[in-house]
Amino acid sequence: MTVSLSKGQKVSLTKAGGGTLTRVRMGLGWDAAPKKGLFGMRKQTIDLDASCLLFNARGELVDQVWFRQLKSRDGAVQHTGDNLTGVGDGDDESIKVDLSRLSPEVQTLIFTVNSFTGQDFSQIENAFCRLIDESTEREVARYDLTGSGRHTAQVMAKVAREQQTWLMTAIGAAASGRTFRDLLPAIAAHL
Repeated sequence: MTVSLSKGQKVSLTKAGGGTLTRVRMGLGWDAAPKKGLFGMRKQTIDLDASCLLFNARGELVDQVWFRQLKSRDGAVQHTGDNLTGVGDGDDESIKVDLSRLSPEVQTLIFTVNSFTGQDFSQIENAFCRLIDESTEREVARYDLTGSGRHTAQVMAKVAREQQTWLMTAIGAAASGRTFRDLLPAIAAHL
């Protein structure tokens, strides 16, 4: 059963029968809102980019996965490719994570989305992020990226080690920037 999250809500990645999820996928989906033109509505494309940032216990960035680096150094995090338009149903971009293969140094994963082409979220519809159990393809949690506005990026979610398990927290913090590097000051508040 999917948990629909609101800002600040957490969900444990512990399986119903015990143990913890080991292979998960963060999916990002969106549609470009039709744009008003001289002769009515016209379609547009928007290039949103999903990124996963890996932090240690001191809050230091130790690795990143994004459209220019599709795999973490330890191979545990992999971006499946850059969607430049948002065209299509379902997940437009995905980042796969094998939690059991992450370096022990990694304590927190932060997932972000940004508009590389600079369109703001007022031009985006149906945006969401969702966490999927890769072993069963079951959606574990979903967070709708509502609240369109003038921001060009969002800190979507955090997955963090808590003792022997992992917790996902919906963040949904509006930010501005074309790549994850522009978002580092906004991310710091959520580590």
